[in-house]
Amino acid sequence: MRSVPRRRLLAGLLLTPALTGCFASGGDASGEGSADGSRLRVALAFPPAENLSPYGADATLLSRLGVTEGLTGLDANGSAAPALAESWTRENERTWLFTLREATFQDGTEVTPAAVATALTRATEAEPVPAALSGVTLKATGAGGSKVRVTTEDPDPALPLRLSSPGLAVLSPKAYGKGSGKADPVGTATGPFELTKVTGTTAATLDRHDDHWGGRAQASGIDARFISDGTARTNALRTGQVDIAEAVPVSQAAALDQGTRHETPTTRTTSLLLNTGKGAFKDPALRSAAREAVDTSVLAKDVYEGYADPGAGVFGPAVTWAADKRVKPEGRAGAADPDGTSVTVATYDNRPELPEVAQVLQQQLEKAGFKVKLEVREYSRLESDALAGKFDAFVAARNTLLDTGDPVSVLASDHACDGGYNLALLCDKGVDKAVSKAEGMSDTAERQQAAMDAEAAILGTDALVPLVHQQIITGVGTGVRGVVLDPYERTLIGTGTRR
Repeated sequence: MRSVPRRRLLAGLLLTPALTGCFASGGDASGEGSADGSRLRVALAFPPAENLSPYGADATLLSRLGVTEGLTGLDANGSAAPALAESWTRENERTWLFTLREATFQDGTEVTPAAVATALTRATEAEPVPAALSGVTLKATGAGGSKVRVTTEDPDPALPLRLSSPGLAVLSPKAYGKGSGKADPVGTATGPFELTKVTGTTAATLDRHDDHWGGRAQASGIDARFISDGTARTNALRTGQVDIAEAVPVSQAAALDQGTRHETPTTRTTSLLLNTGKGAFKDPALRSAAREAVDTSVLAKDVYEGYADPGAGVFGPAVTWAADKRVKPEGRAGAADPDGTSVTVATYDNRPELPEVAQVLQQQLEKAGFKVKLEVREYSRLESDALAGKFDAFVAARNTLLDTGDPVSVLASDHACDGGYNLALLCDKGVDKAVSKAEGMSDTAERQQAAMDAEAAILGTDALVPLVHQQIITGVGTGVRGVVLDPYERTLIGTGTRR
């Protein structure tokens, strides 16, 4: 059974992916250096959209800054790795037993089985529910000693990966107060850095959590600025105002010295999602015409300046098992003549390439016979309208491996009838059947193949047109060490990040 649809931009991972690039929580992007305890100045692309709630898109901001942690994490190969839980076993199809390590919350209290159970229970009660729990009903209880038992309503072979989601961070009981569905991460998390002050959507201050179970961070704190304009983020790095700038636009990459520019292959795919629920693209023949109009090689070469590959599917080349298991889509409708059909294509400017992608798509679609209007806003001002189907098409950059650790989860979230991030409003019996079949697979190889079968069913509807598979560019100032270049985009600052 699936839960009530939710709204957030999150996604699934794979059970055992091999990536064209790897990372570690203390990874060093800039060579060796000594720690001096200095504070780090960081420019982030996305301002908080929900007052830094751990249950939505802001969960990734918290994990990237080293504030929050869950029971598990991800290793360089995408497998579940110990975090607050040092080990786990599967007791039966529906029950897992996690053994906690000794750790303390940033408010000084101990991480106990009861506290973990409370955190997971509160996540299940959040509205909207975190993406990692879409389609999942679970119950967490203390099981004696340092153990936590997690039971799911249906068998869930991906549970250890699911619990690595930034949206399932463990906070102290103090975080939840009396209000159901609310959580305050200020001073209540477990990571190496403690959030101490939030200045609206412009800045945040973090201090080192000296009692972190993984060791004392080498930086004494973080001064984070939220700068949605990519050129401004890049200039802040170039002029020495910040030490680290995430998501440097490809148009600004050449402005950075080679030693301060770091490219990382990621599992992020930029796609054109066509509204199948209402409007022009409810007609599959017009969706087919739109797909045929798109030249993805132009986008990869010209817009992304070689920092991307042409779109192949939901899962790109960074997911190295996908290509060998990819299935050719079938059942596509024949293309109709657009004959001046008017459509609105929307996107957001937090990722500066997206408006340019939309402009190129506008040209390509108009050449094919569509009449196209563009709408560009900051993401937090656009999302609710996109989810409500107020646009005919939406251009989105989606990290398909960001959230749950399971390739099937992103397909269920984004493309199933009751998916919580179903921007295309797709409701197709064949897609739902393929996704449901994949959800029932426990063997890794079989689950991967079922995911690719479901991908083919989705592509066959033309509800989604994969455009490019991206690299990300991170700007790192001279003398800064240990920045985490994470292909999953969950982590940026680790215990070894310093200047």
